[in-house]
Amino acid sequence: MNRDDLDRDKKKQCIEDIKEYFASERDEVIGEMAAEICLSFILDKIGPVIYNQAIEDAYRFLGEKLEDLYGLGK
Repeated sequence: MNRDDLDRDKKKQCIEDIKEYFASERDEVIGEMAAEICLSFILDKIGPVIYNQAIEDAYRFLGEKLEDLYGLGK
């Protein structure tokens, strides 16, 4: 996922969330640009790792459910 995949409202909310995180957890005030750069980094570098793990988890889950369904056969 890249920064262009988020709609405008979601992107704005993510930027606000990042700013709030820095303020509350790090006692640091960052601006819109810094928060947007942080969001871009997360989406470009970390997002694909999380996405791929979610796909792998869904694949494993569905595989287990298909095995359960197959076991119901007569």
